[in-house]
Amino acid sequence: MKISEIYRKNEAEKRQVLSFEIYPPKRGTELHNIDATLEILADCHPDFISVTFGAGGSSNNNRTIALAKKIKEQYHVEPVVHLTCLTYSKEEIDEFTRELEYNGLNNVFALRGDRNPDIPPKEDFSHASDLTAYLKRKGDFCIGGACYPEVHPESPNRVFEMRHLKEKVDAGAEYLLSQLFFENRMFYDFVEDCRIAGIDVPVTPGIMPVINKAQIERMVTLCGASLPERFRKIMNKFEFDKTALFDAGLAYAVSQIVDLLANDVDGIHLYTMNNPAVARRICDSIKNLMQISHG
Repeated sequence: MKISEIYRKNEAEKRQVLSFEIYPPKRGTELHNIDATLEILADCHPDFISVTFGAGGSSNNNRTIALAKKIKEQYHVEPVVHLTCLTYSKEEIDEFTRELEYNGLNNVFALRGDRNPDIPPKEDFSHASDLTAYLKRKGDFCIGGACYPEVHPESPNRVFEMRHLKEKVDAGAEYLLSQLFFENRMFYDFVEDCRIAGIDVPVTPGIMPVINKAQIERMVTLCGASLPERFRKIMNKFEFDKTALFDAGLAYAVSQIVDLLANDVDGIHLYTMNNPAVARRICDSIKNLMQISHG
């Protein structure tokens, strides 16, 4: 089923969408080693699971498609395949799309991809909107896109950001998943700006539970998210106690999700970092809320 159809179906049933993000196993790790994670994630009954894509030349790219196929065929959950374009030519993207179609995968998350000093960009695609438009012409794909509640690190301002996000949607993006954030008001203001800009597709918040201070600081640097003072206090208080930080981080994420659900967001997208215990704890905490949302 296409992800756009899932959003429409859930809206009709007054039920918000639940989704997870995972990444393929690292080089040298057998694909079946991720089965324990997938079993727990599938047991949480997500509407879809997205699978990240490596930078140009990464051996993980083929694993992305293999893992997506496993999710669909073995766990009966709809997969979404991430696809970046900055370091790929049209011919290489054509090869990926043929492989996707051959494996019965028609849900794609179109991204520009991070700049990598070791891998020079190619000339065919400069933005995710370019890839989105190209994929729409190539086949019957449902395309999702990324958005940044606190503005992309390379954007000069919110107006510039909204203009390019509208271009992405006009090019064919049918839903948007947000980068992580830690202050819900920023997300609500962002969605309001989207609607004012004429962006009317579902906009789902992305939540990353904090269970490791160094990891979250690295992610924040990459995506430009800010850390509220109350969040900093949690990290500083519990950073040297892994168990306490795990519990505090999950409690903070759950508090975010409860507030988001109460405000009728389109869904919840969890960045699991391939940690099934995180997904299980959060899903157990919100399962009843997901059933009554929009009620």
